[in-house]
Amino acid sequence: MSEAGELRGSGPVDAPARIGVALVAGDEGPDRDELSAELARIGYEPRPLALSAVPPPDAALVVLVLPGQGAGAVEDAIRFAQGVRGSPAHRETPIVWAVPAGGAERLPAASTALDDFVELPCTRPGLAARLRLARRRAGQQDDDEVLRRGSLVLNLSTYQATAAGRRLDLTYMEYRLLRFLAANPGRVHTREAILSNVWGYDYYGGIRTVDVHVRRLRVKLGQEHARLIETVRSVGYRFSTESV
Repeated sequence: MSEAGELRGSGPVDAPARIGVALVAGDEGPDRDELSAELARIGYEPRPLALSAVPPPDAALVVLVLPGQGAGAVEDAIRFAQGVRGSPAHRETPIVWAVPAGGAERLPAASTALDDFVELPCTRPGLAARLRLARRRAGQQDDDEVLRRGSLVLNLSTYQATAAGRRLDLTYMEYRLLRFLAANPGRVHTREAILSNVWGYDYYGGIRTVDVHVRRLRVKLGQEHARLIETVRSVGYRFSTESV
């Protein structure tokens, strides 16, 4: 199930600029550091995470670096992974273990704490392929079919959106409005520009339609995510550049 070879000098691999957050859990050390660097190179946003920490809800996957030789350390890692899987926000989040060569026998067998594993060192294309496969098995869409802004995820093929794993009950126009704003973080859009791009040039309603839909959208996003849509006084709206 692994891909052997050195990480360095493996050459580039096609990947989008940003796939999503990858939590890199386990002991500090060169393996975790080098793995984090490789994850960044193939399009992930790696975040180190101690086994005692609570994982944030916006992770696309969890990569668990196999701890030291002690049996107790492995058991701690298994309990951490089971806790991740038991969290409502991560019931479908793939958990991939990264193990040194020959370390596969120490992995938990037939456990909810393990979806797949990779052996270290591994090639960059091999790492990208294993993680992509794990995400597809978990039902995550290909990266060109989703728009991620922190823990806000828009599925571009099904017209659905989630915030921190919570599905948003959006109307078609609310979804179009959210997608339009989220596609260009930091850019200010006038109400007229929003109206023409979201509703179309042949829409004869007034620009206050935009304000009404923004207000409804903020309510559905919830208090934490509502601030992603910022009001620019006397101009219009913009999507925040700060992730939630």
